Amino acid sequence: MIDSNYFRQLALSFPGTAESSHFEKTSFRVNKKIFATLSVDTRIACLKLSAIDQSVFCVYDKMIIYPVPGKWGQQGWTFVELNKVKRAMLKDILTTAYTEVLKRK
Repeated sequence: MIDSNYFRQLALSFPGTAESSHFEKTSFRVNKKIFATLSVDTRIACLKLSAIDQSVFCVYDKMIIYPVPGKWGQQGWTFVELNKVKRAMLKDILTTAYTEVLKRK
């Protein structure tokens, strides 16, 4: 089980990452672009992936990692259930999201 503090520490460990609010969530940004959001209440993170990376991570377990419904999900936005995901998988998917947004200058 991943708690909010661990997620925050991990997200902020990437170079150039800033934390700010985004509606009712906390966002994590690089180059002013969001690569992850965190909903503390629901314990769900939302990460920006490429379509290919999204399909790869969702194969892991569609009850833990799954596309956001509708157009956002088609653009690579992906939910991660923090109550269920393993630390190593979270680190991999968060690194992938950070890298995806970082390369889109």
